Amino acid sequence: MALGMDHLDAADQLGPVAAGPDRDQFARAEVHGARVVQTLRVAIAWQPGPFGLLPLPLMTGMRKASKTLLVLAGLSIAVLGPFCQAATAATVLSIGDGDTISVLERGQKLKVRLACIDAPETAQSPYGLASRNQLKALLPIGSTVSLRVQAVDRYGRSVAEVIAKGPVNLAMVQSGHAFVYRQYLGRCDRGAYLAAERQAQAQRLGVWAVPGGITRPWDFRHGGAGRRSAGANSAAAISSASASSPQAAQPSGAMTSCKQIGSYARAQELLRQGHSYLDRNGDGVACEGLR
Repeated sequence: MALGMDHLDAADQLGPVAAGPDRDQFARAEVHGARVVQTLRVAIAWQPGPFGLLPLPLMTGMRKASKTLLVLAGLSIAVLGPFCQAATAATVLSIGDGDTISVLERGQKLKVRLACIDAPETAQSPYGLASRNQLKALLPIGSTVSLRVQAVDRYGRSVAEVIAKGPVNLAMVQSGHAFVYRQYLGRCDRGAYLAAERQAQAQRLGVWAVPGGITRPWDFRHGGAGRRSAGANSAAAISSASASSPQAAQPSGAMTSCKQIGSYARAQELLRQGHSYLDRNGDGVACEGLR
C-alpha cells in the first residue's frame, strides 16, 4: 500500500534503531496517529476568527461572551441613561420665578423650566418672591451654566437640570424654596431629591416654615387648597411676612394689570412684593409702559 510504503520510508530514516521487529510497530503507530489527527480535524469545525482560523467551540464561546457584553451595555444605558444627558453651556439672561429662567445658548434665547421641582407661584406671597430671589442668588445674570435638557414642554420651554457651581434644581429643594415635583421626577436622581426635601422639611426651611408646608404650587394653580387650606396658608404667609415688611404682609392672591395699577412707582412696589408677572421681559422693571 502506498500509505504503508510512505511510513516505511519514514522508518528507514531512523537508521538501525528502527530496523528489525520495531520497524513494523513504528509504522503502525504513525498510521494510528495520522488517523487520530484526521478524526480531530473532522470532529472540530474550524471557522475564521479575528486572528485566523479558530475551533468552533472557541468561536461559539466568544460569540456568547459578545452577546452578554451587549446585553450588559444595553442595561447600563437603560439604567444610567436618565443621568447621562449631554450638557450644553449657556449664559443666564434673566430669572422669571423660582423655577424658570431665560438663557442664551449658541446665540439663541431660550426659556428654561427647571426640571423635577416646582417653586411657589408669585401670588403665593411671600414665598414666591423668596424663591425667585434665591434662584437669582444662585444664578446671577451673565453667569455661565450647563443645561442637561430632558424635554420640551407644551409651552416650548426647555425642561432641564441647571448646573452652576452645583445642581441648582436640587439646591432649590435643599433650601426649602421649591418642592420636589414627583410627577416629573423620572429623569432626575429621585433619591437625592427626596432626601433633600425631607431635610428641608425637618429644618422647617422656606416653604416648610408652616407645619406640612404651604399649599403646593400645582394645587394653587388649579385653585385648590391641596394639602393645606387656602385660609391657613394665607394666614401663615401674612404672619410670617409681617415681621419683616408691613407691605409684604398684605395678601396678594389676585393678579393686577399695569393698566389697573396706573402708577409706575406702585408697579415697582408690587414687583418687590412678589408680583413678578408685571415684569414680562424679566429685566427687573415692572410695567415699563407707565414711565
